[in-house]
Amino acid sequence: MPMTRILVVEDDAAIVDTLTSLLRSEGYETEQTDRQDAAVALLESTRFDLALVDVSLAQGNGFAVCAAAKAATPSPAVIFLTASDDEYSTVAGLEMGAEDYIAKPFRARELLSRIRGALRRTSGASPVLALGDVEIDASAAVVRKGGTEVALSALEYRLLLLFAQNPEKLVTREAVRNAIWDSAGEYVSDNTLNVYIKRLRDKVETDPSHPRLIQTVRGLGYKAGA
Repeated sequence: MPMTRILVVEDDAAIVDTLTSLLRSEGYETEQTDRQDAAVALLESTRFDLALVDVSLAQGNGFAVCAAAKAATPSPAVIFLTASDDEYSTVAGLEMGAEDYIAKPFRARELLSRIRGALRRTSGASPVLALGDVEIDASAAVVRKGGTEVALSALEYRLLLLFAQNPEKLVTREAVRNAIWDSAGEYVSDNTLNVYIKRLRDKVETDPSHPRLIQTVRGLGYKAGA
């Protein structure tokens, strides 16, 4: 079975060294560059399973690299590396078809979890996930309820994706915190988490006062229903 190949597009040498060591220790094959033109050339000549792409590069930008990745055949998954307070880049990246994003500085365990999730979602399975009458087109980061597009923030989208990927399973509050910590920019308290869940329910539940898609498991967390 061929090794999973990851392209690292990042102009911070220290981050490149850290990422390369981490990924290779997990059995991934890596190549790296700090330039848009070199990244595009690599994507045109080499098959990659996933690209980790910084938005700001020494030459060019990560959005052009993402576009080249999505034009490649087969198309690798893309995870953007962003500044923690750069919501515009986060949303723009998702709208371009990136599977995920993670804010710097990131935690190694969370990054590896995001990589595994993105690889699962692009390993030949349908990019459309369903949660009741809500459909999530992961390839385009578009959410529809009953056929009508629903506008979600980047944080709400990440939350919904987490539940849709774990149907009928308990998702602990700690797992939810880990999934949205980067978006929130700081530790997520219980009260803040409740607010985020309420906002998402208001947008995707038919009757938010009696939720069926995102059910509370008292004292433990949440479960995605049908």
